Amino acid sequence: MPDYSPLKKKFGEHCLFGEPAANFTTYRAGGRAEVLVKPADAGELLWLTAWCRASGAPLLVLGRGSNVLVSDKGLAGVAALTERLSKIEISAGGITAQAGVLWDEVARLSAENGLAGFEKTSGIPGSVGGALRMNAGAFGQETFDRLAYVDAFSSDGGTVRLGKKEIAFGYRRVEGLRGFTLLSARFEFEPGETARLIQDRSCVLAAREAKQPLDHPSAGSVFKRPPGDYASRLIDAAGLKGYKIGGAEVSAKHAGFIVNSGSATAADIYALIGEVRARVKEKTGIELELEQILLGEF
Repeated sequence: MPDYSPLKKKFGEHCLFGEPAANFTTYRAGGRAEVLVKPADAGELLWLTAWCRASGAPLLVLGRGSNVLVSDKGLAGVAALTERLSKIEISAGGITAQAGVLWDEVARLSAENGLAGFEKTSGIPGSVGGALRMNAGAFGQETFDRLAYVDAFSSDGGTVRLGKKEIAFGYRRVEGLRGFTLLSARFEFEPGETARLIQDRSCVLAAREAKQPLDHPSAGSVFKRPPGDYASRLIDAAGLKGYKIGGAEVSAKHAGFIVNSGSATAADIYALIGEVRARVKEKTGIELELEQILLGEF
């Protein structure tokens, strides 16, 4: 095992050992990170990636932990949270945001500044980096709709700028960013009527509050939308609303969500994911595809 003392010396209070995943993921479940580091800026993140590469320590970069499930066995190596990379700028009809900026902040600022294209993504949890990783979206709008370019570190530590056309992506998948550590992104918009955009944003937020189980820990939509249908409808039709395994529950409010009802382990959530997929497959023949990312050993 590497000697992690240089990380403590470099990052001080922003370097934690044995931090439970309940403290850095929205499921509020899972095991401990061997080392958890919160770099202040791109320079510190570059230093960390170089140190991990030189020492052979595994490195996982996370945003707000909103689309992941960490195994109860925890995470080996170093987990880096980007929450301190939080600068955001509006200029010339666009927004430049660092990877750790909350996605909803981009949606809010674009609407309030008459920049159309992200107002319907309001309320999506997580960071800009996380949204880029999966091409997050809602109500017909997606992250890559307005993407101009991404700034990132390549695997050898060099800084690169990737234009949208250089990045392979699709519905809730972005193959073209694998192997890169994301730093920031530039989004460019069409002008819109500010009052209308703000109203659309408010309607989306109200709809989320009415339909989604925001009062319990979850990681958002568990499964990708199958062609021509909705995962939530299929799960509901299979009679699984409110179904529980341990502390994990298919939300009675929205069947597309699995919530931590208070004491769920990652094993509970994982088992429930498997049960839902099996029941839906048995009833409909449709294989639900997982949208959330499993981290660690299951």
